Amino acid sequence: MATRPRRRRFGRTLLAALVMASVALPLSGAARPSAVPAPVPPALAPIGSATPEALATRYAVNREAIRAAERTAAEHGDRRRAAALRALATPERGFLTFDGRDGGRTAEVFGDLASAERIAVLVPGSDTSLDTYERFRAGAAALRAELGERAAVVAWLGYRTPSTVGPEVLTPGRAEDAAPQLSSFVAGLGALRPTARLSLLCHSYGSVVCGVAASGTGAAAMASVSDIVLYGSPGAGVDAAVSLHTKATVWAGRGSGDWIASVPHVSVPLPFADLGLGSNDPVSEEFGARVFAAGAAGHSDYLEPGSVALTNIARIVSGRTPSDTSSSAQETGRA
Repeated sequence: MATRPRRRRFGRTLLAALVMASVALPLSGAARPSAVPAPVPPALAPIGSATPEALATRYAVNREAIRAAERTAAEHGDRRRAAALRALATPERGFLTFDGRDGGRTAEVFGDLASAERIAVLVPGSDTSLDTYERFRAGAAALRAELGERAAVVAWLGYRTPSTVGPEVLTPGRAEDAAPQLSSFVAGLGALRPTARLSLLCHSYGSVVCGVAASGTGAAAMASVSDIVLYGSPGAGVDAAVSLHTKATVWAGRGSGDWIASVPHVSVPLPFADLGLGSNDPVSEEFGARVFAAGAAGHSDYLEPGSVALTNIARIVSGRTPSDTSSSAQETGRA
């Protein structure tokens, strides 16, 4: 008799994998492209000042690193990567960090970080790299436009994201690797702009990265975060919002057009890995987040201009209550 619950759990896990594959394959297309070589970027000290002059200097150093990566990609014969990098290196764009190796690591700033009273850090999900960066950038730019003046958005591509059709997307492994980098980055921003309201916006597999960062050994580094927003989430790496060791308000939203709703929520420890991303849906009552309306958003549409989801996410970042929130779920946090 004792084997039956284990069989049922394993069956649910296999079902999760099959459903994930069936809904993701039509959307994802080809798997991650092969790595394109890039030079080692210059070593930069931690961000110590948010003055316009200090930021301009840092942006200039990273712009030169991007141009060096562009030249390497062109020499390698990858015109697509070279073109993507050329677009990143224009003078009006500002990067706090850049590393062109292994798919790319970046942190691009939208708005004036030196004067920002509200800062949102976007954490992307699967299949985000330098080759697909423009869709990530478009969402960050739309959020910055919605927030208006005195706000900054940081598009943080600080980890190797999993492929939607690969086995890594069914385990928290990539999130566990990324969590220390995210915690360190958020701690640096908090020290840089201690009076600004800081929000963490976590899309798709990025929700797992945020969840692991907020619940693990680096949780103390996230103390400056006012809101953690999970949207389009397959799970958060934990089973409940209370497991995120944070004083921040935990929010969750999912659009009615998002295929991620079809993915079962399981968490099964196996000898080689933990399979699944959390046994409770982040928008469920059992998880305990505050649920906000996301309209008819599809999986990649949450930051579309004019959408319900974008409006409500911007309201959260601004410290205002979004429309149609669930009052039965947990609110841990700050005003």
